[in-house]
Amino acid sequence: MDTTRRDALGGLIAGGVVASTGLASTGFAMTSAAAQGAASGDLDAFFGNTVVIDALSFAHQWDDDEWKAAQATGYAGIVTSLDRRDLKTAIDELVDWRRRVAEHPDRYLIALTSEDFRKAKSSGRLAVMMNFQNATMLEGDVDNVDALHALGMRCFQLTYNSRNRLGDGCTERTNAGLSDFGLEVVERMNNVGVLIDLSHSGRQTTLDGISFSSKPVAITHSMAEALRPGHPRAKTDAQMKALADKGGVMGVAALGYFIGPDPGGETTIETYADHIEHAVRTMGIEHVGLSTDYPLRGIGSWATREDWYEPRLKSFKPSYDVKWPPYIPSLDAPERFRTLASVLDRRGWKAADLERLLGLNWLRLFRDVFGA
Repeated sequence: MDTTRRDALGGLIAGGVVASTGLASTGFAMTSAAAQGAASGDLDAFFGNTVVIDALSFAHQWDDDEWKAAQATGYAGIVTSLDRRDLKTAIDELVDWRRRVAEHPDRYLIALTSEDFRKAKSSGRLAVMMNFQNATMLEGDVDNVDALHALGMRCFQLTYNSRNRLGDGCTERTNAGLSDFGLEVVERMNNVGVLIDLSHSGRQTTLDGISFSSKPVAITHSMAEALRPGHPRAKTDAQMKALADKGGVMGVAALGYFIGPDPGGETTIETYADHIEHAVRTMGIEHVGLSTDYPLRGIGSWATREDWYEPRLKSFKPSYDVKWPPYIPSLDAPERFRTLASVLDRRGWKAADLERLLGLNWLRLFRDVFGA
């Protein structure tokens, strides 16, 4: 880690150093209203003025209850997950979002650039970036990247869990990396301005996606393999370092069964903080963000063992280690990241580093990939 990352983290409010974290400060100037609120000791003011982005979230239903949850989160925006079964389905999903924004212009806006998240924050709306968690909707035609981009898509995963035409996913038996078609798609995404997401990609596919992209890439929702060994969705330190070296950002997912169980006991919000701090030690504070991988209002408010857990036992391999309940209660509530900010404050985080984690790192990545 370079010397700019080795300065000890002071406390958000009280100051001081928490030696156990081994984290580092970037010297980011605290000029925002959020940082000023933190400096005055008001964590609520800090959070209320910070651009907060969840890099993988969605809705059980986009109804009034979900909107109330969105307001409680304090989010400026999310990267969402759309149905990617085929090209027609993908187009329908993007058109549906255009209709939703037209019906509720006071609630949502489609995020096409990084600035749209700031617009949403200042106007009390939620910016929604269109993302597909697979490339199946391309149907083997690279020109469909252009078509979907024109309709508002700004991000998609090269693969999901299993192999597709682009490469191997994280639960595929083999580890072949990207295909020739996968490399063609990567180049087109770079040229058009679509963010490459490697969250579910296999190990070599992840490394290939980073290496062959001419722009920084994302791992929108994953966790540290060092703290969750053997889980196919986790990323190794080597993958994380390669991502950071390319200027990318990784969002640490908040699903309880992803980040735990702890070898020594219950999986808690402290476990989540441990994954975040491991990522910062490995990659640097400029390259770590947050994500949930579940709805704005959480999972516990609507899901049951029968309709959530049991179907996943059939659709995911045993290595996924799916558990019920899948969430950490304090992270399932809409106020989840406000609660996390308090936890990291107690661990000695600086306001400037919290701002980066909560959203500024994503804004920088979005600017790098598709402009202001």
